[in-house]
Amino acid sequence: MNQDRTAGSLRRLPVQKRSAERFERLLDACAELLDEVGYAALTTKEVARRAEVPIGTLYQFFSDREGLIGALAARNLEAFLERVAARLEREEPEEISGVIDVAVEEFVAMRRTISGFGVVDFGAVGRDHTLDPALDNNTAVAGRLRSLTASLSGVEDDAELELAIRVALECADSVLKLAFRTDPHGDPQLIAECKRVLNSYLNDRIRSLATSRRAR
Repeated sequence: MNQDRTAGSLRRLPVQKRSAERFERLLDACAELLDEVGYAALTTKEVARRAEVPIGTLYQFFSDREGLIGALAARNLEAFLERVAARLEREEPEEISGVIDVAVEEFVAMRRTISGFGVVDFGAVGRDHTLDPALDNNTAVAGRLRSLTASLSGVEDDAELELAIRVALECADSVLKLAFRTDPHGDPQLIAECKRVLNSYLNDRIRSLATSRRAR
């Protein structure tokens, strides 16, 4: 885990194997408790107890509860990006629609199977800057995703492409939240509509960017 991923919310990173194991146990306990008690009722004391780690050890790594949540969000994002990248390498889609389908499907799979993901995913409830204090969460995520998209879009990996991905993420965020409010496992029709909306928007936007660049 890189220090800058949680933007200063970590006091220190684990170095030794034992410390790394405790660090991960704390994140696992945090994720489990988020599902059980929710964000508002989560306490560092209970996280430490569940992880069987002294509370002082928790504060060696995290300055407060928000630091713990930020680290969990960052771990979720890394796991998501690894899953998407692994599938893209295996399936080798030739069009942007393939990337969109994989990204949506992996997000849905994590929402269904990863503890705490439904509460935090890539950013804490009520906090727009969990991953980076200078950027809202979807902008931070868009920055990480744009290189995966640029390779198939034929458009230079730049700020305009990142903006398009950011808009797509905002749309996906809203529709997928609706899908899981409608059905605890994610309403299949709404998930399909999410893919349809993203494909329509991103394909249109990428064509426009490509045309604009050829005209310069």
